[in-house]
Amino acid sequence: MPVLYFERALTPEGWRSAVRVTVAGPHIAAVTCGAAPEPGDERCGIGLPAIGNLHSHAFQRAMSGLAETRGGAVDSFWTWRATMYRHALRMTPDDVEAVATQAYVEMLEAGYGAVAEFHYLHHAGDGTPYDDPAEMALRIARAADDTGIGLTLLPVFYARSGFGGAAPRPEQRRFVHDRDSYARLLARCRSALGEGAIVGVAPHSLRAATPEELAAVVALAGDAPVHIHIAEQVAEVEACVTWSGARPVRWLLDHADVGRRWCCVHATHMDSDETSSLARSGAVAGLCPVTEANLGDGVFPAAAFVEAGGRFGVGTDSNVEIGIASELRMLEYAQRLAARARNILAGGGGSTGRALFDAAAAGGAQALGRASGRLAAGALADIVSLDAASPLLASRDGDAILDTWIFGGGRDLVDRVWSGGRKVVAGGRHPLRERAAERFAAALHRAAVDRGGLT
Repeated sequence: MPVLYFERALTPEGWRSAVRVTVAGPHIAAVTCGAAPEPGDERCGIGLPAIGNLHSHAFQRAMSGLAETRGGAVDSFWTWRATMYRHALRMTPDDVEAVATQAYVEMLEAGYGAVAEFHYLHHAGDGTPYDDPAEMALRIARAADDTGIGLTLLPVFYARSGFGGAAPRPEQRRFVHDRDSYARLLARCRSALGEGAIVGVAPHSLRAATPEELAAVVALAGDAPVHIHIAEQVAEVEACVTWSGARPVRWLLDHADVGRRWCCVHATHMDSDETSSLARSGAVAGLCPVTEANLGDGVFPAAAFVEAGGRFGVGTDSNVEIGIASELRMLEYAQRLAARARNILAGGGGSTGRALFDAAAAGGAQALGRASGRLAAGALADIVSLDAASPLLASRDGDAILDTWIFGGGRDLVDRVWSGGRKVVAGGRHPLRERAAERFAAALHRAAVDRGGLT
């Protein structure tokens, strides 16, 4: 059994020195602190549990930078979405696999150990289903397998274009299922990925499914995760109130059995009652601070949510930028800007970096349905080693390591990564980095030709 020897490591009991982590298959078999290294141990620097990325649309990595030109008097999420639709209509299965591979390589190199892929690009460009209804989903699974990132696959149910059951729009044709075809898609994904795979359900949003459809999709989850976009935009909140008389989070809590299996993605716009109620539900708030800033969504009420006992994790969503430190840093900085104060999410005191990291590790594991997020016997061996020789970490110890990584460092401090016991990053590099980049560039060039020229 491989043994990893860390100079320092963050365990459930806190920071410890001279830590031997024994790995058996995908799991951690034992953790021994204050131990001497033995022959054959892999000597590492600083050991941390790898965080799970709880929300990704991998295909959108290919459009980074293509929606940063102002097109009218006011640019918004809704104008960005039009750009995303045009991009999505061009992508072939080969393109999706190539782009997902690139995104997953970058995630692993940033220190993520697993990803929840909120996958809604199902059909051919004209809306025709593929012969295999899970063609696109299995390309995502292949990219995850090739790169070694842990995968929670979330096939998305998308049937409507607005509250009240509005018919889908032509530009949404690649996404659309009815209840029966979605059930077949889900069954095919579970069968193809096999026993032990985590395949949850993802009703896209309250505007994309009627109440009856939402209930039917959630019933298909079994014990698997349930993820949903909720309250990302003010216009979404207003439309929900017009339709139902209630705000989105309030409506969801009143009409669904929201609990620990649920991840409410964004939940940006909540009143105080919704904030405390969602916290009490045990669901994870799926925060994507970099994307939310890029789209101009707004600022999640994190301080009030955490004070009420709420759980959160972070995701890369549109993948405009891929990083753990960047997501956690943006989360805290947005709170500081709103409150005009510092160290908001440190709570009653202590390290802000530690508070952010602990919450994201636990919330990510819960949202992915993955027994990870801690260096302990029985947990999945999702592990990150930071480079203790980096000058940024000179003289740093304990929680100051996390404060430096999140607020002063980033992906350059990541040395090695293991996902489910498989070593996938060494020396800060994934072994597929060059090949993945070549395939990614080829996919972008094909898309540029389809647009009629390079952008």
